[in-house]
Amino acid sequence: MFDLDLLRSFVSVVDAGGFTRAGERVHRTQSTVSQQIRKLEEQAGATLINREGRGVSLTSEGEKLLLYARRILALSAEAASVVGGAAGRECVRLGLTEDFALVELTALVATFAARRPDCRLEVRCDLSVELEAALRRGDLDLVLVKRDAGEAGAEASWPERLVWATSRPELASMEPIPLIAFPQGCRYRNRAIHALESTGRRWRIAYESASLVGIDAAITGGIGIALIEARSLKRGYRVLGPADGFPDVPLTELALLVAPKADPAARELAGLVAAFCDKGLADRAA
Repeated sequence: MFDLDLLRSFVSVVDAGGFTRAGERVHRTQSTVSQQIRKLEEQAGATLINREGRGVSLTSEGEKLLLYARRILALSAEAASVVGGAAGRECVRLGLTEDFALVELTALVATFAARRPDCRLEVRCDLSVELEAALRRGDLDLVLVKRDAGEAGAEASWPERLVWATSRPELASMEPIPLIAFPQGCRYRNRAIHALESTGRRWRIAYESASLVGIDAAITGGIGIALIEARSLKRGYRVLGPADGFPDVPLTELALLVAPKADPAARELAGLVAAFCDKGLADRAA
């Protein structure tokens, strides 16, 4: 393996056209540079530079090594820049629920990237309970989660109204009720099950998906009945209520939680997320 310092001196000798000028470039004496070239020749097992006459000329082996030397030094500089730069860069870790519209965050991410070009953004999608646990462990800097309305500790929050939705109203009288739900641990799922059991209705999970896209597809396809946020209602959905045997459920909220020791970059992103939700949720409600 070639010594990078020796390769650097070798390239400097060639580019400077002599040992003395090369020494000035690498801040070494002419004799030191000459010794380095000899060490490099020992490593290469061949003479690299012709020392007869004025100036510097390369042997055939020297010409071969010069091509590799430039590439090796360039790759070394690139690696140092990437690895060293990554280690020194700020990283903001954002957690979102699976049903949150990630596509709508494109403008927000672009705005954050423009403001913080040296900061890396990591986004994790999971159930609210998992995201809150990750925030407590210090694995995330801020999270946007679903939770019971009125809980303390949120940077900002937005009320949600859960409704029973289906594309086939006749399913309301079916026993057991075919439920469309998010995975276990989801508050919507827990609310749906508890509400039905409180009225003595039997139920079964007919379809399960971690994404709102999957839930929407199942509702549209007539697979069952889902408890969803009112803003997610689409044309063709029928909302079921107490008259259909489906009780109202307690309010929930979308909450932005920020780690107590979050750095300025994370708090800046939190402000962007809050502004995004203020506008986006208001627009959907209009």
